Amino acid sequence: MMNPMIPSSDRRLTWVRGFSAVAAAVILAGCSVTPKALTPDEVRDRVKQDSVEMYRAQEPITGPVSMEEAVARALKYNLDYRLKRMESALALGLTDYASKDMLPQLVASAGYQSRNNFSGGTSIGLLDGVESTNPTSSDERSRTLRGIEFSWNALDFGVSYYRARQQGDQFLIAEERRRKVVQNLLQDVRAAYWRALGAQRLTAQADEVLQKASLALTRSREAESQKIISPGVALAYQRALLDATTLLNQRRQDLEFAKRELAALMNVPPGVEFQVAEAQEVPLPMAPRELGKLEDMALLQRPELREEDFRKRISADEARKQILSVLPGITLSYGQQYDSNRFLFNNSWSEGGLSLAWNLMRLVSIPAMKDMQAYQAKTDEARRMALSMAILTQTRVGVERYRMALEDFKLADQAAQVDQRLAAFTKASVSAKLDSELEAIRTQARAVLGAYQRANAYANAHIAFGRLYNSLGFDPIADDFGGNDLQQLTQRVAQHLQATQKDAFAMSSNLFGQAPVVSVQLAGIQDPVQRVRMTALVKDVLSRHQIEADDQRGVPLQLSFDSDRRPGVERASWTVKLMDDSAQVRQQARFDTTIPADARASVYESSLVAALNANLGSIKSWLQID
Repeated sequence: MMNPMIPSSDRRLTWVRGFSAVAAAVILAGCSVTPKALTPDEVRDRVKQDSVEMYRAQEPITGPVSMEEAVARALKYNLDYRLKRMESALALGLTDYASKDMLPQLVASAGYQSRNNFSGGTSIGLLDGVESTNPTSSDERSRTLRGIEFSWNALDFGVSYYRARQQGDQFLIAEERRRKVVQNLLQDVRAAYWRALGAQRLTAQADEVLQKASLALTRSREAESQKIISPGVALAYQRALLDATTLLNQRRQDLEFAKRELAALMNVPPGVEFQVAEAQEVPLPMAPRELGKLEDMALLQRPELREEDFRKRISADEARKQILSVLPGITLSYGQQYDSNRFLFNNSWSEGGLSLAWNLMRLVSIPAMKDMQAYQAKTDEARRMALSMAILTQTRVGVERYRMALEDFKLADQAAQVDQRLAAFTKASVSAKLDSELEAIRTQARAVLGAYQRANAYANAHIAFGRLYNSLGFDPIADDFGGNDLQQLTQRVAQHLQATQKDAFAMSSNLFGQAPVVSVQLAGIQDPVQRVRMTALVKDVLSRHQIEADDQRGVPLQLSFDSDRRPGVERASWTVKLMDDSAQVRQQARFDTTIPADARASVYESSLVAALNANLGSIKSWLQID
């Protein structure tokens, strides 16, 4: 019940103050924010959702994974590549959004205005100074407003135009980064696949040898304790077995880790086991010859340098934007307005305008702006030069690494063959003696280790090949496989890899290569049996020097025999000729020798081999082989 002693005006003021205090408290409470930590359930839900999304819509592995399928799975399911594709899509969307900023503004407005009393007032005459005492108003207490206005600012249009161009270049930069991820994926999958395949091939043999070695170590210790063999001999064999098994374990672990790397590249869910499909070892291309052309290709095609080209354009557009900001801004506007105020003489009208604004103080910044642009251009150029030098160095190093990897594989292959033959010989000659049995196990372990080293050397050669391919900036596959399923993409990758192997790096300039092919022709040998044997001998010598012999598609290489018989001696000569398709001699060389009279066929064969070895350098130069 209100107190009648309090005036009504005071009560009204008290109520207003109380209401204001409550309203202020509510507003302050609504604007305050209290930090809220994540609950364990929210974290678990996030982990569960991420685990599902990481492997969503992936085709299951139903059989051994081939090299082609591994690459296809990496391209479709690898999370790093997915991220780069999303970044490219985002950059493209931002480019489209930025291009819309160039459109003029077209603003539609509508509103309602109301007040609790009339606006208005008195007035005074400017000439006679007479004041009107009757208040008047030209506005209704409530009215509606509508309008639509078109405006265009030349300065904003220019800035938006260059901003859209810059965003377009940002999209192209994102595409180059995506290309780089694809190139790295192919390189990493190639390396992991061949190493995993080598481990898979030799796992059974390694387990068998390790089991035999463990048994042999036990027997050796027993023989040592029973003094069947001397301690020195026993310890020497034990040490040899331990060295062999240690190296074998290390090499096997190195290669088996590659299978886990391959699973990560393909985004295989945890716990899913798979086998690597068997693949035939294909001959690797020869090391490249023309390093200068390789460097030109790298400078033309590397994504990093293309990204720098786009950055240069972005810097140039940024300079143009800064120049525009110094110019005056011109704004054109036109609109239609409506006001429901009944006191207006015209409730609807059109209005337009032209305005010019120029911040003259910006002119002071022109010299500093020019200096900054010059420094930016020099910085971009220096960064591009440094990157170019790094790419050239990488290309040169890649060539040498590939060349050395080929040599390492040849040595590892020869060593593995010797180890296998030695193991077979030792196994066949094992007697009942303990030391012979231990020696057989040791040589068998060495043979398996040699096989591991050969597999690792072959994988390293593929890795070096992939790095060299990657250093030149070649695209592994065209970027139009978004709609391909896994099977279609696998087929496309297989076609690409076959084309790469058939024509190394698909270069018409033949910088890399295929081993040269010749067609061996013998002349001057009458005995058909001896001619066949000599032809086979020539092909064998050439193959050891990476020169393939094929009678159907090879370049004719003719070896002509001529002799002059004299008493007790025969003066002989071999003429080596490289022919063209029209049977014309392109290059030739001669080898002279002396043969005893009535010599055996093997002597003539030896003279042929000597002629080949003497002119092998010339033959390689004719065929353009390093």
